Amino acid sequence: MQDLWEIFKISTIAGLATTLGSLLVLLFGKPQERILASLLAGAGGVMLAVVSVDLLPNAWKIGPPLQVSLGFALGLLFMLIADRQLKTPGRDSSLPLTRRQRLKRTGLLVATGIALHDIPEGMAIAISQEAAASLGLLIAIAITLHNLPEGMATTAPLTMAGIRRWKILALNIGIAVFTPLGALIGLLALEGVENSLAFFLAFAAGAMTFLVFAELIPLSRERHPHYALLGGTIGFLFFALISMLLPA
Repeated sequence: MQDLWEIFKISTIAGLATTLGSLLVLLFGKPQERILASLLAGAGGVMLAVVSVDLLPNAWKIGPPLQVSLGFALGLLFMLIADRQLKTPGRDSSLPLTRRQRLKRTGLLVATGIALHDIPEGMAIAISQEAAASLGLLIAIAITLHNLPEGMATTAPLTMAGIRRWKILALNIGIAVFTPLGALIGLLALEGVENSLAFFLAFAAGAMTFLVFAELIPLSRERHPHYALLGGTIGFLFFALISMLLPA
């Protein structure tokens, strides 16, 4: 099926952006903070444009308001629960962690977070592709821009902890699998629940909105507030314009 192959292809490319970000750090070292701030905020601006210009308008057009509102709220709630579970610290040992152990733990926590977030992102690609051909591609591009700096964020502390390069690269390749896996889950969800497209579009919008305001904006502002504002504004305006020019 051509649609299935297209969804698998674009979701795999979006997932592999994490691996590309890791590879760039392994080859050239960690980029400057202002570049990371611009990339993270730019991805956030792109996602806000996708949510406000495409996902929610399409959801309102297709489904009843109650279904859309419920989907958006559950998308926010899902990401909130997942985020809190991820950030819950493990049992502390009586002995303090060494610097190497702290760096390794940080890298693995970031990797786990990316893998967890990649599932609803993959769902968003598949569900949006079912709604409109150009919408799935647009969201895949937004997620690609988001995954690139996240691959860098995973690799930098693991490299500093002295983890072997092939292990770091293998970890990021493994993370990339979760995006097409999420796309498959999204397709199965649509197949299993009739007349659910509006709900899942709104669910994807809620998940992406949480990701922007709880993760991307704070992380980018920590690195460089001015470049974060610049990157977010450019990302939003550029992709809002592109989404309006693309055919439905």
